[in-house]
Amino acid sequence: MTKPVFTYDSDLIGGSLQVRESRIIAHLLLDRADPDRWKQEIQQQNLLQKRSPATARRVAQALRKRLERLEPAFWRALRDGDDELATQVAFCAALERNLLLVEFMETVVRDAFVMRAELLEPWHWNDFLDERSQRDPALAEWTESSRRKMGQVAFRMLAEVGLLKSTRSMKLQHLLVRAEVRALLDDSHRQRIKACLSVSSAQTAPVQG
Repeated sequence: MTKPVFTYDSDLIGGSLQVRESRIIAHLLLDRADPDRWKQEIQQQNLLQKRSPATARRVAQALRKRLERLEPAFWRALRDGDDELATQVAFCAALERNLLLVEFMETVVRDAFVMRAELLEPWHWNDFLDERSQRDPALAEWTESSRRKMGQVAFRMLAEVGLLKSTRSMKLQHLLVRAEVRALLDDSHRQRIKACLSVSSAQTAPVQG
């Protein structure tokens, strides 16, 4: 029997955390909306406030695929929580959907904190993809623009959740993981994702400036 070929199934090209939009998707999931309601609210009412129905549908599908990998308790925290809590839950969903992002957190970002680096650089992402292409050769075939865009999205997520001060400075900073998020991850046995969120505590974190 032929061994399945490993491939990274990543949706980073589709956009960053999009917390406001994710709250809307979480609400529809909690309401168990039928296909007609999804179409009405996403494409006709344009609740996501996108430029076209096609863009709204694409974004909604991407966020739905992320959130459907989590339990309803995460959806409720995302929909009803404050901005910080919702952002951390949205980051959990992105990690759950993207093994490539998980491994970037486990290696590059964690090592940066362990080594007390002050910031990340764009080349960190490129070197990471080059190394991972040994596991999934398809990565080596990605266009330069795709590699760059996915890196930009990954760094934007880190900035949105608070591990980077901004995408401009790329300065690393400590993230205090919310107790509610830790509890959700513990209850659902997602220790790997919990470790990703706690990466800034791997060693003494860089001092914020």
